[in-house]
Amino acid sequence: MNTAELLGDGFSRVQETVHAAVAGLSAEELAERLDDGANSVAWLVWHLTRVQDDHVAEVTGTEQIWTGAGWKGRFGLPFADGATGYGDTPQEVAAVRVDTPALLTGYYDAVHEHTVEFVRGLTDADLDRIVDERWNPPVTLGVRLISVISDDLQHAGQAAFLRGLLLRRRR
Repeated sequence: MNTAELLGDGFSRVQETVHAAVAGLSAEELAERLDDGANSVAWLVWHLTRVQDDHVAEVTGTEQIWTGAGWKGRFGLPFADGATGYGDTPQEVAAVRVDTPALLTGYYDAVHEHTVEFVRGLTDADLDRIVDERWNPPVTLGVRLISVISDDLQHAGQAAFLRGLLLRRRR
């Protein structure tokens, strides 16, 4: 297995977890929050997808799927084009509502496709490219991609946990 395949596998695990976390949930369950300060499954999946979209677009020099492929309009959320959910207030979290899991997985799958298309062509040497000089030490492409996988898997795991709680309530 080479580096590109390893990264592709990591992002595929995110995709599997996202799909499993939202499958069969109603609009109400997707939006439900355990309390006024908690995240919903919908927000968690939207946020992890927005972060991946934002970060991959930045390192590839392409427009985000969110705006470039019309997903912002399909979601109809009251946020600026560049919003990713980072630092959202409880009211902003509550605003992330979708009618079906298909909207969340459709957007995630579009971002995933763009991501794996990019990582398929990477070599080990590519991973040393500095992509963010705002940090000390500066962030390399390899570190950025692993950071996205890590963050995404944590949020997808939170969504899966919340799904389990919601399904227990349903019984």
